[in-house]
Amino acid sequence: MRNGLIFFVGLFAALLASWAGVVLGSNAQLGRLAPYYDENEGKAFPERAPGLAARGQLVYDDLGCAACHTQQVRRPGFGNDKARGWGDRQNVARDYIHQTRVQLGASRLGPDLANVGARKPPYDAEDFLKLLYTGNGGMPAYRFLFETRAVVGQVSAKALHFTGALAPAAGRELLPTRRAEALVAYLLSLNNAYEYPEARPVEPAAAQEGTKP
Repeated sequence: MRNGLIFFVGLFAALLASWAGVVLGSNAQLGRLAPYYDENEGKAFPERAPGLAARGQLVYDDLGCAACHTQQVRRPGFGNDKARGWGDRQNVARDYIHQTRVQLGASRLGPDLANVGARKPPYDAEDFLKLLYTGNGGMPAYRFLFETRAVVGQVSAKALHFTGALAPAAGRELLPTRRAEALVAYLLSLNNAYEYPEARPVEPAAAQEGTKP
């Protein structure tokens, strides 16, 4: 019984030390991280997402988009993210300080989305909406985020324009729901291309003259 008590006390102490190291240690290191103020730009980065985009992050989380997409551009030498056009720099902790639900992801069945709002050529809202409606390759279609209704007066400015089999019936129009609009606003807000000091690659020290390689 005595050995059993020592075992459980040791087990509890090990769990407590692990929790303290991960939770308290991370908070001590990153908990006070603040936006970076650029005097030349006259504002701080990263900027907060507008209200609709903030609601769109909840839709992104609800749909489980992080299961197939990451939001973490890797540093040079750890992948070809920059060559793929996913970002001009690696992501750092400061990129996520305004996000209540950080969607880092763990699998890349689809492309990384950390800076999808700044892709070249750029996507606009209609591009994203059509992609959500039709799907593409391994990406499923999210047609429940849209509704078809009768045209009243003129066709709505928000209506999607398809031809062929995807076109709505005569007198009908295809419209995104508020959830679809919020999700697209969130995707367009993912464009934090500002280069923080800690995101700059570490330059190797120049080899001293006369030293052997």
